[in-house]
Amino acid sequence: MLRRLLVLVLGIFSVWLIVFVIFDDSERRVPWIVALGLTYGLAAYVILPRVVRMSLKILQRRSIPGFTITGDGMPGDPVNLVLIGTEAELRAAFQKAGWYTADPLGATSSWRMARSFAMNAPYPTAPFSSLYLFGRRQDVGFQEPIDNSPRKRHHVRFWALGLARSEDDVATAGFWLNTDKPPTGEPVLWVGAATRDTGISLTWITFQVTHATDDDTSHERDYVVGILRLGGAIGEVTFHRSGEQVGTGRVNHYTTDGGIAFAKLVAAG
Repeated sequence: MLRRLLVLVLGIFSVWLIVFVIFDDSERRVPWIVALGLTYGLAAYVILPRVVRMSLKILQRRSIPGFTITGDGMPGDPVNLVLIGTEAELRAAFQKAGWYTADPLGATSSWRMARSFAMNAPYPTAPFSSLYLFGRRQDVGFQEPIDNSPRKRHHVRFWALGLARSEDDVATAGFWLNTDKPPTGEPVLWVGAATRDTGISLTWITFQVTHATDDDTSHERDYVVGILRLGGAIGEVTFHRSGEQVGTGRVNHYTTDGGIAFAKLVAAG
């Protein structure tokens, strides 16, 4: 209760600072429309992200991450899928399912994505924004366009985690906070976050521009598991939970049942 009260106080102070200090001071120096733009930029990309990071440290202390992290520390997509196998098996599984590997994020791919999004032109290998788990951005990502549009797609990001870590309890922080990237070519745990893009939106905490996504990430997890099962790419599926405090309920603007699907990739015959 005291931690939640502290977070509330931080939130109230942030709103007061943005409205009565930053905007008021800016409006006296520049036209109000410019002041409004400057205030939005500072609030959405500087002040509120830092307040949220501080709040997460307070509220999530000693809890297990059930979601990825954005580049500025915001809660990202929930972790909902783990596949076991080599990178070659992972790529082959999604290729067989008709999914595309996402292009690396860079200036060229970002510009092509922005142009395709604005014109609603197909870009089946469009890049993903960077999310972080185990202290690094995703290692590989796959997607399936919806209606041949870059604005809507099924997609999943994966982070490799060495199989030696699978002997640890998934209900311990050590399992999720390990930062070592295993060598290429070895069988590993591919820890994934699957979501479905539906358009464009603003984040509800900081109001940054982002993709709109379907709230029900558990449904998207089941969709990915279903297409891999249909193609015979995975074996038996079991479920684990990410942790008591972050396993259920709303994470950012998502709803999830907290279940993480575990399955072993089947080598292509």
